[in-house]
Amino acid sequence: MDEHDGLAERFEEHRTHLHAVAYRMLGSLGEAEDAVQEAWLRLGRTDAGAIENLGGWLTTAVARVCLDMLRSRSSRREAPLDAIPTEVVTSATGGGDPEQEALLADSVGLALLVVLETLSPPERLAFVLHDVFAVPFDEIAPIVERSPAAARQLASRARRRVHGAPAIPETELTRQRAVVDTFLAASRRGDFTARLAVLDPDVEFRADGVAALVGTARSVRGAEAVATQAVRRRARAARMMLVDGEVGAVIAPRGRLLMVFRFTVHDGKVVAIDAIADPEHLRRVDLAVLTD
Repeated sequence: MDEHDGLAERFEEHRTHLHAVAYRMLGSLGEAEDAVQEAWLRLGRTDAGAIENLGGWLTTAVARVCLDMLRSRSSRREAPLDAIPTEVVTSATGGGDPEQEALLADSVGLALLVVLETLSPPERLAFVLHDVFAVPFDEIAPIVERSPAAARQLASRARRRVHGAPAIPETELTRQRAVVDTFLAASRRGDFTARLAVLDPDVEFRADGVAALVGTARSVRGAEAVATQAVRRRARAARMMLVDGEVGAVIAPRGRLLMVFRFTVHDGKVVAIDAIADPEHLRRVDLAVLTD
């Protein structure tokens, strides 16, 4: 075995870990693969014999590549949802995504991916490396070009964003969660009776202009109408999150936020559902992971 083959074999021993780091950093299977490949190319341009800890070196290399990719991404203007063809949104919410990426998003936690997308690139890197992969702040600091104390602060800010803070008492949050979970679960399995059971007879569904453009009714009132017309198909793709401190749901194929649902719950029934898809409005929504 020559030196190149030996290095390739050692690199392959770390590939799974590197891919896990890159995917959580980028939220994209293709971009994660590109980042890992770039780390391999950088390794090839380095005196590998002088590297004492190959795993640590590769993790740092992948992190640097991901940070550059995140900064490049954030400098580009994202296309607003109303500029996306309706069939693309429909496919994304209807299960048309590549199976491997969908499974990977589920295993990582779709809600976590959604919140990570709201962080600055340095915050995301510090949180992922430290909180997910236990990389010391002394090693994170040079990557983000900060002191270890500043890197710790980045992770701390990110942690607060990820976990959020409920705006209502824990008992009320638990009740809301049970109602919304029942509604979404019933929608996923196509159980009309169970879906109807948690809707107030006078429930109102309201959608902003962008949500209406991608196939959601603008306004619907009444339990049967809401259960059958307004959110049945989209609720199947929704996942619960903390939305502005209360239980809500999002549609976010592979972690890319497309729509937010706010649920108003009273006496164990959903009395209103608001669908938000306008990009400007979505940027102002405070999202966090619901902890068990």
